[in-house]
Amino acid sequence: MIVAAAPSPLWYLSRGTGAVTLVLLTATVVLGIGGTLRWRPAAGLPRFVIDGLHRNLSLLVVVLLAAHVLTAVLDPFAHLRALDAVVPLASAYRPLWLGLGALALDLLIALVVTSLVRARLGLRAWRAVHWVAYACWPVALLHGLGAGTDASTRWLQALTTFCAVAVAVAVATRLVRSPGASVALRAGGLGLVAATLAAGTAFAVQGPLQPGWARHAGTPTALLGSASSTRPATTAQRGTAAARAITLPFAASLAGRARERRIATGAELRVLARIAIPGAPLHLDMRLLGRPLDSGGLEMSSSRVSLRPDGAAAPYRGQIVALHGGRVEARLTAPGARPIRLRIALRIDASGAVTGTAGAQELLE
Repeated sequence: MIVAAAPSPLWYLSRGTGAVTLVLLTATVVLGIGGTLRWRPAAGLPRFVIDGLHRNLSLLVVVLLAAHVLTAVLDPFAHLRALDAVVPLASAYRPLWLGLGALALDLLIALVVTSLVRARLGLRAWRAVHWVAYACWPVALLHGLGAGTDASTRWLQALTTFCAVAVAVAVATRLVRSPGASVALRAGGLGLVAATLAAGTAFAVQGPLQPGWARHAGTPTALLGSASSTRPATTAQRGTAAARAITLPFAASLAGRARERRIATGAELRVLARIAIPGAPLHLDMRLLGRPLDSGGLEMSSSRVSLRPDGAAAPYRGQIVALHGGRVEARLTAPGARPIRLRIALRIDASGAVTGTAGAQELLE
């Protein structure tokens, strides 16, 4: 049934390690704040157990962050360099948001190095660096929202919300229980926490959760599928109803079903999927025909691809021009419109469910 492999495993590893790192970093921050309050989760539990958990979680964060950075650099999609991982704003891919990730990494490196030489550095200098390292958490959170490809998914929204609320509650508790703090100082601190949460929510709603964030975040036009980032959208929307209904370039997730069947000339794999462009979803119908393989799947000999917006009678039609595992490239045309290049990265599981991403650009021919 499966003829196309999944997108690069490095892509999944980078996303997964990034999400888990955020959760563990959140736990580390909460435990660190709790440590200043002499907090213990259970009566009779020694303090050294909490301190050891905090220390071990911190080390695990470093390990997972290293895995996150390594998989992101090795993944061929964004063409990141090792330099991009440590020098803020050096990346051509979403420079600000990747730069925040680089800054978070630098802060953690500073914390690890100063902890190793703590005896020589002195307690006061080490403590100052340690407090600065707490800035790693909000920086990492913004990095995940701005640079991550899953920001619009519900599971990551729930995860991010949980992390933000956990840290906010810990900070608020620290302010309320701070000995010697005046009422005005506590009220001001709590107000700042609430304002920060509100500002973060507003940023997420108006930024990463909005259509077109990939372009606004600084994704290179080549990865968006754009021939020119300054081309007015109207040049990609003239011609037939299908052409007018598709705004180019686009990059979005897709989901659907795949079915394989035997035909007189061999086998056919048909993929029917919906490309989730907010407000203007597209319907993909892709057929691959060829010789069935003993190991499963087929060796493609011909193909047919159509892309149709909701309500459009005349879809773009064409065929696959490149196929490499789960990465597909097709050239499609519609009457009265320029041809487009459609790039798809998909995964077909054993049940026939299809998931992945799709992007398209107008071809200048």
